[in-house]
Amino acid sequence: MTTTTLAVLVPLLPFLGALAGLLFGRTAPGFARPLAVLPTLASLALAATVAAHQGGGPPVDAATELTPTGSVPIELALHIDGFAALTAVVVATVATCVQIYSTGYLRDDPRYPSYAALVSLFTSAMLLVVYTGDLMVLLVGWEVMGICSYFLVGHYWETPEARAASLKAFLVTKLGDVPFLIGLFALAADAGSFRITRILGAVAHGGIDHPTLIALLLLAGVAGKSAQFPLHTWLPDAMAGPTPVSALIHAATMVAAGVYFVARLLPLFEASQAAMTVLAVMAAVTMTGSALAALAQDDIKRVLAYSTIGQLGYMTGALAVADRGAAVFHLLSHGAFKALLFLAAGVIIHAAGTNSLAAMSRMSHLRDRVPDAYWTMTVALLALAAIPPFSGFFSKEAVLGVAEHVVTGHTEHAPATAGWIVLLAGLLTALLTAAYATRLWLLAFRGRGTEAPDHGRQPLTMTTVLWVLAVPSLAFGGFAFRVLPDWFDGHDLTPTLTTSVLGTGVALVGGIVTYATWRHTTAHAARVPLGAVAAHPEGDAGQVEAEAIASHAPAYGDVAYAADPSDPGRLLLGRLHRHAAVGFHLDAVYSALFVRPVRAGASLVRFLDREVVDTYVRGAGTLPRWLGTAVRRAQTGNLQTYVSALLAGTVVLAVAAVLVATGA
Repeated sequence: MTTTTLAVLVPLLPFLGALAGLLFGRTAPGFARPLAVLPTLASLALAATVAAHQGGGPPVDAATELTPTGSVPIELALHIDGFAALTAVVVATVATCVQIYSTGYLRDDPRYPSYAALVSLFTSAMLLVVYTGDLMVLLVGWEVMGICSYFLVGHYWETPEARAASLKAFLVTKLGDVPFLIGLFALAADAGSFRITRILGAVAHGGIDHPTLIALLLLAGVAGKSAQFPLHTWLPDAMAGPTPVSALIHAATMVAAGVYFVARLLPLFEASQAAMTVLAVMAAVTMTGSALAALAQDDIKRVLAYSTIGQLGYMTGALAVADRGAAVFHLLSHGAFKALLFLAAGVIIHAAGTNSLAAMSRMSHLRDRVPDAYWTMTVALLALAAIPPFSGFFSKEAVLGVAEHVVTGHTEHAPATAGWIVLLAGLLTALLTAAYATRLWLLAFRGRGTEAPDHGRQPLTMTTVLWVLAVPSLAFGGFAFRVLPDWFDGHDLTPTLTTSVLGTGVALVGGIVTYATWRHTTAHAARVPLGAVAAHPEGDAGQVEAEAIASHAPAYGDVAYAADPSDPGRLLLGRLHRHAAVGFHLDAVYSALFVRPVRAGASLVRFLDREVVDTYVRGAGTLPRWLGTAVRRAQTGNLQTYVSALLAGTVVLAVAAVLVATGA
């Protein structure tokens, strides 16, 4: 088969698997797991084959017109360069791991067939975004991911948290998608095509009349989809969904789509220094704010959610200094270790008997009970903290290195202001990232909360996936920075001495200070158990999570836990802690600016409809009703009455006729 044919099959196979799962998953549940795993696994094999054929050489382009649409045609187009080829491999790898992991995590969930089908559809949509060469087809995958996230985040729809989180994710991302759609239309109108290659050609020849306006409109959609400030607030709440869904969204699909989109169209954003500066400011605020918020969270998945927001900030920061190679390098590296972090968190959630809405500070003695999660999560946290030689070090240093090049004037593709913003924010975020990664490790594995009941060994499918993902988390960066330039426009990704020393230095400071603070608080903390009454019957991890979410309490079943008083986050943040814990009150701001006015407007419309419009409608019906009542009373059914009325009417008419004749 040709490379084009193989590329078409990559998103098509998960789509067909999703369709078959939705049609036959309930009626033939024995086929649900094969229909979930095998198409995604085959898609991974084909994506790897496409990447091998592409080999970092010239892009693979193919197109056919979908339908005549007038002056701006819509085409089924492929554009597979090195970025697309490798990104597709990462997407398919993470999706396959999630599907395999879910067969154990949700093994007793009655809605597993629909869940697995939606995961396959989610994967297909992201692969479509990665491979397509037409922006309208990209928009289809973009929006399909949005609706899939709504259903998957709301998988435990019986709980109000999951319902609210799914609605919030859908509405906040749609808020960014409206200007995004307008920007796409404006871009196509200027370029005369939705084809990415033709748009980039128009940008190169100055054919885009309003690059700043278009870039800013597109950035609104990117901020929503990739959870960047100020449209990032949906992502921490989306942790109410099953943990494997969190791994998929954070590591390879939805939030990566916005970064990948900007990387595809980076010359358009480079055409506007204002847009690049806005992108740099957005990245800086996102990085630092999310890192502070992560340091204050108690729920393990919310820490990881804010961590994702911050790491996406690094990627957008690299784009703000005009280096898509560094951005996509960090996207690939982050995909491996963030998937590992979430899937290991799922094992911890099951072992601890806690839930996705409560409590690292209630975990205790987990190191010996979940050794697979302990060792693999340690690797992933070291990668997250950018400690050499783990993969996160090389990809994060690539971002800081290109920012340094902009600051020192080695490149003119981005304003120096953007370089300074990204470099300083990146170093501060490196310090905070190491701090919250160390805190998470200490509280989860060396915590002093009340010990939860043992729920038994985790399924082999779950622990095997952890070790598979640990390999790229450890080893990917060490060789990737030498190989990837051949795939990424030839841009050098080698760590520079200055940023390597600074970045590693501040990361070590953050980790050491956090550890010292933890030791200090531990020495003065007293363990206060609230009691352990009964162990929950052993069940699958997804059921543990669902029931714990439904309990709305920092306890699991009949077991209560004492909070660990040795949490170093509170001491490190001081008075800032209570603000960081609630995301710096952005939800309250949005509620005051948008939710309350909309509700007030809805209340006014309801009042006008009921009290004004309905009053006129009721008034218009009153007179006919009165006339009907009068006529009804005249209809007595008595024949003598009718004859008497007829005679009386005849007499009246006769008298009237005589009077008229006399008057004439």
